[in-house]
Amino acid sequence: MGTIQPVDESRVLSDSLATSDSPVTSDSPVTSDRPVTMWSIARKPRWLAALALALGVAASFAALGQWQLERSIENQPIDGRFTERVVPLASVAQPQGPVASVASGQLVSASLEFVLGDYVVLTDRLDVAGPVSWIVGHAIVQDSGSAQGSSLAVALGWVEDADAAASAIERLEAEPAIGVFDGRYLPSESPQLSNFEEGQRSAIAVAELMNLWASAPDGVYSGYLIVSDPPAGLEPIYAPAPSTEITYNLLNIFYAVEWVIFGGFAIFLWWRLVRDELEAQTVE
Repeated sequence: MGTIQPVDESRVLSDSLATSDSPVTSDSPVTSDRPVTMWSIARKPRWLAALALALGVAASFAALGQWQLERSIENQPIDGRFTERVVPLASVAQPQGPVASVASGQLVSASLEFVLGDYVVLTDRLDVAGPVSWIVGHAIVQDSGSAQGSSLAVALGWVEDADAAASAIERLEAEPAIGVFDGRYLPSESPQLSNFEEGQRSAIAVAELMNLWASAPDGVYSGYLIVSDPPAGLEPIYAPAPSTEITYNLLNIFYAVEWVIFGGFAIFLWWRLVRDELEAQTVE
């Protein structure tokens, strides 16, 4: 029968202390109780750099969206403080030149001398009173900068019927109008189909009127003038200020919305990649 050896308690105590004081090597597993979160992953340098890139892309898309939105405005509002202020015709328009946007609808003044025999009646013109006839004259602009002056089509006023138009032209032929006239300057209209063989016309087209004038100086204004104060026997033509309404191009607005969506997708893509990283580390 074997004997039981006594246990050296001092030796066991020393071995236990040596084991507890031994350093942790690199091969020893290290565990952490801190949970992995979206915030902890997003703060890593590479994800912060990715976030900065996503924000830069989103800002670029937002700028493109704003550009498309600005282009969607088709008609810029016209400030009535400028169009309703009478300015010299020579300051906004020149003979043989197109009607600039700043000149269209502008109230102007000019020194005019009307040419006898060049009055034309335009029928079926719509006014506040209904269909009327316009009396249009051929005037020479004295202060156009040309030695001989320049031609300008001038709508003097309206009458109700052909008889009244004939009487008005007789008075204008007997008493030629000369002086400074104020009115609204407008671009020429396009020629329209009308019974021109019988002398009936409805559009105030400068190119067509030039063929009816007996003669014209070298320079001709491409627009026409509606006088504010018509001669006796004529009613003033309704010539309102240019419209200040703004219309929008829906296609450009659609493109602007698309750019905003693209910018939001750039931020969403960064969030999704960070979440994928979180899910991968959680599984491990």
